[in-house]
Amino acid sequence: MKLNKNSKLHIACDGSAASGKTTGAKLIAKKYNLKFLSSGLLYRYAAYQILKNDNYKVSFLKSKFKTLNPNKLNKLNLQTQEISNFSSVIAKKLAIRKILKKFQRDFAKKNKRICIEGRDIGSVILPKADIKFFFKCSLEIATNRRFKELRKKNKDISRAEVKKSLKLRNLSDIKRKNSPLLKTRDAVLIDTGKTKNIKDMLKKMSVILEKKYK
Repeated sequence: MKLNKNSKLHIACDGSAASGKTTGAKLIAKKYNLKFLSSGLLYRYAAYQILKNDNYKVSFLKSKFKTLNPNKLNKLNLQTQEISNFSSVIAKKLAIRKILKKFQRDFAKKNKRICIEGRDIGSVILPKADIKFFFKCSLEIATNRRFKELRKKNKDISRAEVKKSLKLRNLSDIKRKNSPLLKTRDAVLIDTGKTKNIKDMLKKMSVILEKKYK
């Protein structure tokens, strides 16, 4: 099914760490030719800039995001454990969340057809999104996924270390005061622990999308 190029379509994809939300969001964006944005990468970028420049000032971050081209995020090495840990810390800071919230909402205003993934997209960034997906899976499945991913870059990392990091990250996201991770009432649950494979996950998402736009 091809969607009308002029029709507005805003999709929000939320979920816990290593739940499959980024993969699902990227695939649905590619299939329906939507502009894609990862809020996780935005927080990693903020952490990267603070650590690199040893500058915690709000004005400094504002200037960095004012000139940021989202397409350049994948060209930076933002997947280190140090950046992962620090991005979780700064995600609790209201001043930083406000900067990234503005960036994401501006992105949505500029583009009719988008898919944004993160942890507060359906609840805060795009509360009126046309479709909201919420991804989840067990901690064991998430650990296996993230361990395989990180093992490619760091042979010394242990599975126990990855599991502990994921558990702490999810608890931090759920319990934080500002924009906690939660499933909104109108979000469609995608349990990636119950999907056969990535193709099956994309099929389920596509069926939901196409039912709405048939």
